[in-house]
Amino acid sequence: MIRWIWVFLDRPAARFDESAQFWTAITETRVSETRGENSEFVTLLPESGAPSVKMQAVPDDTRIHLDLDVDDVGTETKRAQELGATLVLEHPDYTVLKSPHGMTFCLTPAGGSGGEPTPVVRSPDGARSRLDQVCIDIGASDYEAESRFWAEFTGWSTSASARSEYSRLRPDEPLAIKILLQRLDEDRPTSAHLDLACSDVDATAAWHESLGARLIDRRPDWTVLEDPSGQPYCITARQPD
Repeated sequence: MIRWIWVFLDRPAARFDESAQFWTAITETRVSETRGENSEFVTLLPESGAPSVKMQAVPDDTRIHLDLDVDDVGTETKRAQELGATLVLEHPDYTVLKSPHGMTFCLTPAGGSGGEPTPVVRSPDGARSRLDQVCIDIGASDYEAESRFWAEFTGWSTSASARSEYSRLRPDEPLAIKILLQRLDEDRPTSAHLDLACSDVDATAAWHESLGARLIDRRPDWTVLEDPSGQPYCITARQPD
């Protein structure tokens, strides 16, 4: 059983401080003490509520991955492999795997995580936002198998979205980070991006741009930006409250 979801921002070491400054600003958090053999890991700590975002300094591979807190890492690792995941690394503190079509994720021991969601963030002009969702981007040919893996591994129910290319995974117990599955129009390895719910998309986008984000695309219900490291993310018209 998944007890908590951590979003992990893997950012190049050369731009790590810049990226951390950006993400702490838009989530109203502060960077924890570093940890790891090379001081490569930090947690973004909110003033209140349970943290759900971590960062890792990496050589050059900008991406998002998930850490899933589970009761028994060994048991869940075996189960993930039986469902089609590939074992990448076994570490005393966690296990690294790849989903059937290429998304990296980690299984970590539950204990001490969880709690109330962090407060909604307010931009200088009063627009409200919250980082509350990871969207798993799946190639068109892989969508059926990859989405089935995530549904079966999490044990969560799948519900349709208003748009046919999206579906949601809904846990039995509320979690700070939701999972959205997206079928792409192209074939490529599975990856992920972050979504923020916000009360005013244009105002939130302008604020993020002032902090170093770059505008990529505007759609009726969402806007795509890149953070200072070049990683795309979306701000959406879903209400953050």
